[in-house]
Amino acid sequence: MRCYLHAYLMCTVFTFFSLLYVYSQLASTLEDRDERSGGGRISDRSSHDAGHALRKRPGLLGLRDKEWGQNSEKLSSATKEPKNDRSQLAVVACGARLEETLTMLKSAVLFSRKPVHFHIFAEDDLHDGFRNALEMWPVAVRTTFTFTIYPITFPEENAIEWKKLFKPCASQRLFLPQILKQVDSLLYVDTDIIFLRPVEDIWGLLSRFNASQLAAMAPEHEEPRIGWYNRFARHPYYGKTGVNSGVMLMNMTRIREKSFKSDMTAVTLQWGEILMPLLQKYKLNITWGDQDLLNIIFHHNPESLYVFPCQWNYRPDHCIYGSNCQQAEEEGVFVLHGNRGVYHNDKQPAFRAVYEAIKQYSFGEDMESSLLQPLEAALQATTHSYCGLSSHLFTKRLRESVRLVQPEDMARIAS
Repeated sequence: MRCYLHAYLMCTVFTFFSLLYVYSQLASTLEDRDERSGGGRISDRSSHDAGHALRKRPGLLGLRDKEWGQNSEKLSSATKEPKNDRSQLAVVACGARLEETLTMLKSAVLFSRKPVHFHIFAEDDLHDGFRNALEMWPVAVRTTFTFTIYPITFPEENAIEWKKLFKPCASQRLFLPQILKQVDSLLYVDTDIIFLRPVEDIWGLLSRFNASQLAAMAPEHEEPRIGWYNRFARHPYYGKTGVNSGVMLMNMTRIREKSFKSDMTAVTLQWGEILMPLLQKYKLNITWGDQDLLNIIFHHNPESLYVFPCQWNYRPDHCIYGSNCQQAEEEGVFVLHGNRGVYHNDKQPAFRAVYEAIKQYSFGEDMESSLLQPLEAALQATTHSYCGLSSHLFTKRLRESVRLVQPEDMARIAS
């Protein structure tokens, strides 16, 4: 009897520890699975819940901007969370780009009728310049915008490689979904952008996204015969002529949640997982840095991109060989993009004339007599160039923008 009892106790103990082992293995497996499915996500819980339905309309999950690592710094002009109708505009400035960036921001507030928040990513030695300049704008103007200044921040393990890609700091835009985790949607623009139409108008294009689209850009070229990607690229690119990333509208909630296809693996990867492998594979074949990486991503995920017309990203290529942006011919230029440094040399005097007119205009002056008329006179002197011959397109929409905001602005400044 004692032997049977001993055997029974041994079996009971063995069964108990076997069940304990099985339970621990099951718990470990479930934990690993959760990490694989969730560990790569860069949005936090509140962002995920709010964006789970894949918004079709622009929105904001808040501006309690999370810092990315110990080096993140936030210098904000406002502590209160902006309202949901506030456009979110991001720019990255490095080197001698302070004045150019301020001119872009100036054009954004001049013609917008709704509030906007600026997310300014800049090298440390530019922070005081931005803050001091923006806080010197008239009080009435400062009521129309808020701003946050951030340091340039890359993943630590590859920071040097990312910072040197194409132009200094240009690839920062690739990491905005990871840094601005609480921002639902964002308009990124290069420093050499001039708005000729209110920011809220391009912001409104977010409402045109279908259920699968998560970003919007304009084609790199309208005319394939002068296209760069279709003639010279040594990597995949979007569509027939590629896309230009100088003006990029993003639903960042969708970007954070999307699993992207690629030519590197049969397994889909999230945004934070796909960037470095793409760079490692194509870094010897890309010319335009982060823009090329975006073209590769959307080549494999074309359903995720909304393509807006060239008038929202009008560059010298649209007129240097004759006018080839049909939408601008019909409605005028909405957003001017002075790439290749044309605001600061004599190669494209029509582009430079617009930039100088915005830069020299003083807040509170009559826009008709102090901005529009001097600009039209300056453009008349540029008709010896192809873009000068199309310069009437630069003021076609601008005149309407001035008409819409002029009485409102004069009353606000006067009060």
